[in-house]
Amino acid sequence: MKKILVWLSGWVDSAVSAYLLKKAWYEVVWWFMINYLAPPWEYCPTLEDIEVAKEVAAFLDIPFFTFNYIKEYEEKVLNYMYEWYKKWITPNPDIMCNTEIKFKVFLDEALEHWFDWIATWHYAQIEKIWNNFLLKKWIDENKDQSYFLSWLTQKQLSKSIFPIWNLKKEDVRKIAIEIWLPNALRKDSQWICFVWKVDLSKFLEKKIAHKPWYIIDTSWKVLWKHNWVFYYTIWQRKWLDLWWLKEPVFVIKKDILKNELVVWTSSDEELFKDFLELSILENPKNISFPYSWYAKIRYRQQDQKCLIDKIWEKYIVKFESPQRAIANWQICAIYDENWFLILSWVIL
Repeated sequence: MKKILVWLSGWVDSAVSAYLLKKAWYEVVWWFMINYLAPPWEYCPTLEDIEVAKEVAAFLDIPFFTFNYIKEYEEKVLNYMYEWYKKWITPNPDIMCNTEIKFKVFLDEALEHWFDWIATWHYAQIEKIWNNFLLKKWIDENKDQSYFLSWLTQKQLSKSIFPIWNLKKEDVRKIAIEIWLPNALRKDSQWICFVWKVDLSKFLEKKIAHKPWYIIDTSWKVLWKHNWVFYYTIWQRKWLDLWWLKEPVFVIKKDILKNELVVWTSSDEELFKDFLELSILENPKNISFPYSWYAKIRYRQQDQKCLIDKIWEKYIVKFESPQRAIANWQICAIYDENWFLILSWVIL
């Protein structure tokens, strides 16, 4: 029997993943990763998740263990977040968490304990074509998570299994209800990787001092000021607190030198560009440029037709139509017409 170490999160997706693997006669062991614990005076969802996970493991009769990755998570994810926000850059902690924790620290631990693979509940597909392992979008593009997995290496993909790759979300929930899983009706999480239900401003306040910052419009009129502007990104509307304006306004620019945050309505031309520059320094997979593909610059964005070219030492993505709110230091993921991930780079 092949041994699989399953990452148990306490949510219905991981529970159904383990159930399907056990049903397929794999030797399944469940491992809960403790990556973050809130102080005693704050609500800590990790403790709640552990209790739910134990209940599900007992129900499915699967061996259950916990492992403490708090130190690794702080070094590789939280500190990364803090440092980038200090530089006025909005990072993507989920991509870092997947790359450095779930599919690195967790995977290395599994291989050291003689497991053949790790399994997670991610909504994506892995296909082996010749000797290459390729990441592919999930069957339901609206919930596809390949964007967050786009930095995984060949080794990480070759040792990973996504058991629910061929199921839609409603089918996963249906299976959980049919077999009476204890967490079958538990609502999905929509929060920072492993730091659920947290007020981001309070979370960042632990390491980043207050710094008042003016909010102005495109006519340079001061509208308001905000202490927590460093976690704003382009096109953000939430937390602006400009409720008296007639139209909704969005962040269109951050001026670090002048300590100003520029906002305006969604029709502002500065929000739209038809190209971006990528940070890649070498030609991956020996691709001949220019090449026509599809790109997305944020999670759940519809694929956008584009032409990728190399000009001197720079890689440029030229979109067929202007794109709203291209944010520096976010990830641009490139796919082919068959939904296979080709490249994933940081936007400059």
